[in-house]
Amino acid sequence: MDRTTAESAAESAAAPVTSRWPNPLIPGFNPDPSVVLVDGTYYLVTSTFEYLPGIPVYRSTDLLVWEHVGNVAQRPEQVAVERAPARCGVYAPTIRYHDGLFHVIVTVVASPRGCVVFTASDPAGPWSEGTPLQGVDGIDPDLAWDDDGTAYVTYSALRLSGTDVGRHFGIEQVRVDLAGGKALESPRPLWSGTGLRFPEAPHLYRRGDFWYLVIAEGGTERGHAVSVARGTSPTGPFVGHPANPLLSASGRPLPVQNAGHADLVRTPDGTWAMVLLGVRTLGDAQAFSPLGRETFITGLEWTDDGWPVASPVELAARPDTERTVFDFEDGATLDDPGWLAVRDIPGALARLRSGRLVLEGRGVGLEDPRPVFVGRRQRHLNATVSATVDVSDGAGGLAARCDERHHLGIEAQTGDGGTVVTARAVLAGLRQEWRLTLPASPVELRIEMRPPAQPSPALGGDRIRLLADGTLLAELDGRYWTTETSASFTGRVIGVYAREGTVRFGDYRYTGWEGTPTAA
Repeated sequence: MDRTTAESAAESAAAPVTSRWPNPLIPGFNPDPSVVLVDGTYYLVTSTFEYLPGIPVYRSTDLLVWEHVGNVAQRPEQVAVERAPARCGVYAPTIRYHDGLFHVIVTVVASPRGCVVFTASDPAGPWSEGTPLQGVDGIDPDLAWDDDGTAYVTYSALRLSGTDVGRHFGIEQVRVDLAGGKALESPRPLWSGTGLRFPEAPHLYRRGDFWYLVIAEGGTERGHAVSVARGTSPTGPFVGHPANPLLSASGRPLPVQNAGHADLVRTPDGTWAMVLLGVRTLGDAQAFSPLGRETFITGLEWTDDGWPVASPVELAARPDTERTVFDFEDGATLDDPGWLAVRDIPGALARLRSGRLVLEGRGVGLEDPRPVFVGRRQRHLNATVSATVDVSDGAGGLAARCDERHHLGIEAQTGDGGTVVTARAVLAGLRQEWRLTLPASPVELRIEMRPPAQPSPALGGDRIRLLADGTLLAELDGRYWTTETSASFTGRVIGVYAREGTVRFGDYRYTGWEGTPTAA
């Protein structure tokens, strides 16, 4: 890989922070985290929805320094999301370890795969093709084992098939035969929270004499919350915590909103923590989050009578500047696990030739469900992404994608005796374009994202600048390409694409920071 970082990559930085942990723990589009501790090493997975490869695997030995070591779904057939609409696909995986094998259980929504269990001896991969579980009709499945080896799947019973499709029946559980891929009984209803809407994200734990059932409720937006119940059996009955919700940012002026979807784990010093999703909002009204749902962490203590108490989620972004450069000279560049494509794998769309990344257009752009697009997560509120493009034989460029209806970018093609560059902003069917003609040569395309300038941050959108060879074509209000406006479960993914013909890219550069950038 020809990846360089002049300072330190945020995913592997060990920079000092004021709180116990850096937060976000895993920045950028990384929702619905689940974590497991095995032999002193932590492994964490998150959702990917319509993107491939699916289900990133992050590794750490201290809950501070994280490395993206692989992805569970490296092959399209493992999750079959080619027809999954936006907001569908790979939902909320759970990672666990049992009898020498790592297990990831997940529901792939709007896919024939349904609820699937993948296994691996090494979380970096390769992972199995996956065993579908018949009789589990819902999302956010959890996997736990009793002392006698009985396996339980506990899930959020949002019906995905049958006459009740779209209806929600709270939290359910079944005993399962993992090898045979089937439920061993009819679903039983479990404790489903305090009455807030959409109970989901259940996780089951054994601690002392009790089994604890942790769930999310309130929906994954501003009303999100973590609640907990306990009982003496994994099948219940469960009694809710008198102080529920265990954690929520709802209605509070906290820098991390939407806090929920938690998974508990022991820390290196023997105490407890929980990883969870949240969003970093901009503006006085905290109305817009450019990066979508990220992974956060907070501490957890236990009362004398055996109930957990969670600390508020602190915002403590890593202070280092991340500088990542791919110049495509290394033939293993696309092996970096951070590359993403839409409903396909990056290696099926891109090839490396003579120090260039080459894409072949199909006559469609970012509006298509399967664009020829290869990108990476935006991980910082301040970010600059650039790529040098040769369009002598095609048309393509650099774009930031939320989904098919919400994206922006800069496209180049040969024409008018030079290179015609078009900046384009697409918002829910609305489109605006700005054009510029440059000399016929490779062109550097650049997208800059910056939070609103102080002291007037009230509107809450970042500013997005689209440039070609240093010339500004357009400056946009980033509120329209956020999780809230696009109603997306993902976050911004910024990458290169081809619309038609053969498009060659000489490099891909990402610089990101929080606050003031550090020197190179």
